[in-house]
Amino acid sequence: MTKKPFDQFAKQFFNTFLSPYGRVDLNFEVPGESQFIDILFAPSTQPNETPESLRLLHRIASVPCVIEPYRKPPDKSDIRSCVQKMFFVQADYERKANAEERIVNEEELPSLWIITPTASDQIREYCISSPSANWGKGIYTSPGVLRVAIIVANKLPRTPETLFFRLFGTGKVQERAIKEVKALPLDDKQRPQILKLLSSWKITIEVEQPTNEDERRLAMLLEEVYQEWEEKTRRQGLEQGRELGQSLLIENMLKARFGELDSELTSIIPLLLALPTEEYANLLLSLSNISRSDLIARFK
Repeated sequence: MTKKPFDQFAKQFFNTFLSPYGRVDLNFEVPGESQFIDILFAPSTQPNETPESLRLLHRIASVPCVIEPYRKPPDKSDIRSCVQKMFFVQADYERKANAEERIVNEEELPSLWIITPTASDQIREYCISSPSANWGKGIYTSPGVLRVAIIVANKLPRTPETLFFRLFGTGKVQERAIKEVKALPLDDKQRPQILKLLSSWKITIEVEQPTNEDERRLAMLLEEVYQEWEEKTRRQGLEQGRELGQSLLIENMLKARFGELDSELTSIIPLLLALPTEEYANLLLSLSNISRSDLIARFK
């Protein structure tokens, strides 16, 4: 699968479920380096109550963390890049603390969480990681200074608290997780949020046009999810049909590219929707290369 639709889903997922509890930086530029971290999170408050489906995520995010999700298993070069970025961020934390003349505790330094659909024994050994009794099956941690953990989706147990992380798997693991999401009770507060995110993922795949069997299979798996979400939004009196999906897609793509939307970015969504189909699609596909100021200037 192309990286772009998955990246957008992953960033939207963590932004949706972590932003109420702290600062979420998407595409965070590593200080002094031409490298970017997918998700950097710094907690500011702890949830009063945690539903089962978010228990693992909230536990991970109870302290600062770097999160790097992968659609395909990372190789050694990917692992080194992730660890290098984590060390740069930790060093930046320590520099700021020194400037403020305070001591940084080890727990204050961000840890690294790599999320992968699968991971070979060789990769886990390369990270000096081992199964963690504290975290459970499918989660491998490294000792001491490394502060690295790997979540392997196809090794996670089928429990409510691992459900959302199993969506980051592939094949049967992902298919079962999608079915479990659809089977969540209708009054589950997280259900509409995750349905919206999965529907956006499907729309993004279709806009990008599926190019391989994995993309086509996932789009088909998400069809029922999308239909339910679309029907629900119709009942709520929102715009009908594909325009709903397009509006959601634009909103989520702008968030993934620029972070939270302000009034200027929000005001251009109707203008984007009014573009001719070909121009609209080309603009979305090139969004990663357009600056915020250039995008706003275009519609002024």
